[in-house]
Amino acid sequence: MLSKTLKFILPGEPFKILAAGRTDAKVSALDMAFELFLDAALENMPNFLELFNLNLPPDIRVLSIAPISQKLNIIKDAKTKEYVYLFSYGEKNHPFCAPFLAHIHGNLDISVMKEAARLFEGIHNFSAYTVKDRGKTQTTRSITSCMLKRNTLLSANFFPKKSYALHVEGAGFMRYQVRMMMGALIQLGKAELTLSDIEASLQEQPNIQLTYIAPGSGLVLNRSEFSI
Repeated sequence: MLSKTLKFILPGEPFKILAAGRTDAKVSALDMAFELFLDAALENMPNFLELFNLNLPPDIRVLSIAPISQKLNIIKDAKTKEYVYLFSYGEKNHPFCAPFLAHIHGNLDISVMKEAARLFEGIHNFSAYTVKDRGKTQTTRSITSCMLKRNTLLSANFFPKKSYALHVEGAGFMRYQVRMMMGALIQLGKAELTLSDIEASLQEQPNIQLTYIAPGSGLVLNRSEFSI
């Protein structure tokens, strides 16, 4: 959609965009970034920003634009990203919650889920938390912080009284990684997995197969920082 809009507002001008990452269907982003490569510098950035937002669909808004060094690679130079997974459980949510808040059927043991979330912190082999890709992906990743707590990120008068948020921070994530981490915590909260299972899934040679991918609608890219 960004490319389609840029083709319309920059008719006949060559350009290229490079996104800092990609998200799955139904995943939201509060702080996404991309590089725009042009042959000539923009003469009036504020006017360009206004024109860009005027022509983008209502579910996308560009917050700012600024010149950067040609040496920056927005993918390789990502310093940290924070994803937040929002969810609730118990009574079914108001339908308006659906785009923002995943609803988990049944009861969850939130206390054991909070304890397990901390197990993801540090450097681990997360091969159990992504799709198989013939061994091309670097599955050893570093998680600087992983914490489950009450949701304070988003609120609305139609939200349930209690909702929760898994905050995960690291330099980079694999496809489905955060959603599968959340899926494992949900299974743990339902007593379908144990703390020992979570620990085993993070070993160099994990001997447990994880298959549950939490719904995309609960995931938000909350913050991005770059080494510039």
